[in-house]
Amino acid sequence: MIDSVAIVSGGMDSVTLLHYLVRRLGRTPAVLTFTYGQKHSKEVVFARRQAELLGCAEHLLLDLSPLTPAFASSALVSPALAIPDMAAVQGDPQPPTYVPNRNMIFLAIAAALAEARDAGEVYYGAQRHDLYGYWDTTPQFVEQINSLLALNRKRAVRVQTPFVHLSKADILRLGFELGVDYALTWSCYEGGVAACGVCPTCAERLQAFAEVGRSDPLPYR
Repeated sequence: MIDSVAIVSGGMDSVTLLHYLVRRLGRTPAVLTFTYGQKHSKEVVFARRQAELLGCAEHLLLDLSPLTPAFASSALVSPALAIPDMAAVQGDPQPPTYVPNRNMIFLAIAAALAEARDAGEVYYGAQRHDLYGYWDTTPQFVEQINSLLALNRKRAVRVQTPFVHLSKADILRLGFELGVDYALTWSCYEGGVAACGVCPTCAERLQAFAEVGRSDPLPYR
């Protein structure tokens, strides 16, 4: 029986979260993955693979590409905007990799699915490193979302972010304890055979692996 919904992109944070829910908490989540017009969807393959490995009975892939015009100011979506490197976004409170209201939209859909499945919780992998530039990963954002969801008169769903105060290195340590195979994840904002190694998410991922003294199994250019 489905008891929760997990938003899983196929990146290291959300994949670790899925393993944490299933292997540590004993949950049976429905897995929800979105495409929304991003420049590549390579990580979707890994989201599906991880859901299969963990025996998740329900994995929904939702195509939100009709909403692409609403996301066109993001470098993750617009072909006119280059993916920045880490140096270009440091100190920017809302970098060009921000996708307008994406997480609010994702969470609204996930909450609807949870309500339809009579499940009480939605999980997503907000973590400490995201707080610098993404208002929709902050504890304040989650608190406000939960205040709105609490208005439901029959089945109030709660959004849970167990990693919100963890660093990427903390998440990696937990993932290794849980046996996560990080070769079956994808973090890079660029598509391709090998990760770019310089975009913000690659830089943070490589730093996290360095902090825990492990080698990243992904190939890099």
